[in-house]
Amino acid sequence: MDKIFLPHLQKIEPHAHFTFSFPIIESSMGRKYYAKVGSLSEREQFVGEAESLRAIHNAAPGLAPQVLAAVGPDDFAATSERPYFLSEYRNITSLASNHKAGEELGMRLATELHVYKSTMGFGFHVPTFCGATRQDNGWHQTWEECYSAMIGNLLAKLRDKGRFSELCTKGEQVRSKVIPFLLRSLEVEPVLLHGDLWSGNAGIDNLSGQPVIFDPSSYYGHNEADLAIARIFGGFPRGFFEKYHEHLPKTEPVDQYELRADLYELYHYLNHTVLFGSSYAGSALRKMSVLLGACA
Repeated sequence: MDKIFLPHLQKIEPHAHFTFSFPIIESSMGRKYYAKVGSLSEREQFVGEAESLRAIHNAAPGLAPQVLAAVGPDDFAATSERPYFLSEYRNITSLASNHKAGEELGMRLATELHVYKSTMGFGFHVPTFCGATRQDNGWHQTWEECYSAMIGNLLAKLRDKGRFSELCTKGEQVRSKVIPFLLRSLEVEPVLLHGDLWSGNAGIDNLSGQPVIFDPSSYYGHNEADLAIARIFGGFPRGFFEKYHEHLPKTEPVDQYELRADLYELYHYLNHTVLFGSSYAGSALRKMSVLLGACA
């Protein structure tokens, strides 16, 4: 693996020597790097992660580890070669008990990441992976179309498992009734989202003390959707949400904010059902019942 990364490292630090102890590479000049190589079947995952991180770096420099070299979406010559990824190394600790860093993260999301707009519409230019689940992405002209396609993708995966018939039936009702009811009239622009922002994908950079996010599954969508999985699993200081909405107020109509939050949380409950099975199906069904009842 050394041969994959050495040419890239020598461009960054021409006069340094490098010690390889994967996934960490350390240079004689004191810099550290994070490196990994995947199997041929993981190419899309590597591309999706690298393109997501590059977009986040453009929107909010320093908020996520900077990608220094990686297989690209147009790297057709590399389709027969194992995908690789090289980024700066960050020593990251938990965000949960750090109120100041939580507020800083909320502010940076609201003022940088979630105001970085797409000119192509809603979606993303490459597939990304929320956990192990492939998000097909592509581009959509409206947020309603984009989110309906995302939910539809998960329902198709559940149908393929040959179970969850009630979940799939109710899920299609959510697509036909709830999503148009809650999303069609929204005046929102496609802004960059992390896509999988739970506490396990956020932390504090030990060196700088600043918040950092990683392992993204990015797309351009409604900013409120990026708060959903943080609401489900917690682990963010209370000030995170308060500071976020201080800088980026809730979308009108505000009285539907909680219903939209339920709809956006539904994506992650469905995805966890795809990934981990029936233990999350009950939570998804309860969300659907609330949404269908409110939008009847």
